[in-house]
Amino acid sequence: MTTTAPTKAPVADARALGLAHYAARGVLEHVLARHGSTFQQQVALRAALTADAPQAPDDLVAQVQGSLKADPADIRATVDELLAKRLLDTDGARLRPTEAGRELLATVGAESAPISARIRGGIPAEDLAAAGRVLALVTERANAELAALTA
Repeated sequence: MTTTAPTKAPVADARALGLAHYAARGVLEHVLARHGSTFQQQVALRAALTADAPQAPDDLVAQVQGSLKADPADIRATVDELLAKRLLDTDGARLRPTEAGRELLATVGAESAPISARIRGGIPAEDLAAAGRVLALVTERANAELAALTA
């Protein structure tokens, strides 16, 4: 009787998490590029779109900075790009997505949905749920460590 050694499951270490992030981001950036948009623009526009009310520019910058850990000056430049492209507009001292901004996100979402379905296809729901819990915990802990480092 022959036996095979059990296959060691990959560990969700920083490298594996980073590779997964950049692979998925690469797919999204390819879709965004077809529309003349960038990843950071998409994140900022989505943050404006999902806000309960129009946000002050500094609040939007802070929200995006919290997500991307990017330089606030770069995020302000991204907000300016979205205003120049008329994907964001001002509502007094606040920012709100325009109809063109909403349409862009809807189009990108529609184009990327079948790709995302193929990427996740065949992965059991309980595995996706477990991965989601792990990623949320890693994000929470990494944010806490970053806060301690920058305090």
